[in-house]
Amino acid sequence: MFENLSLPHLLMVLVVVLLLFGAKRIPEIAGSMGKGIREFKKNIQEGVNETASPPRVQPSASPQSRESGTRVDEELRTEPKRLL
Repeated sequence: MFENLSLPHLLMVLVVVLLLFGAKRIPEIAGSMGKGIREFKKNIQEGVNETASPPRVQPSASPQSRESGTRVDEELRTEPKRLL
């Protein structure tokens, strides 16, 4: 894809970037891109760690609740978290 990209081509791209963003803005852009990439990698790693952990075991219902006729599924169900 980029096999025909030579030094003159790279220099022209660099000049265009300098004209568009200016010399002072380029380090800020590069820093924010680096920070974004680090955050992305960190979140990917956290997602992998969460999926690799063993599933949690739900506690069993007490014998008293089974005698009263309620279903175990209804006892373990929790309300969804409210966002606001």
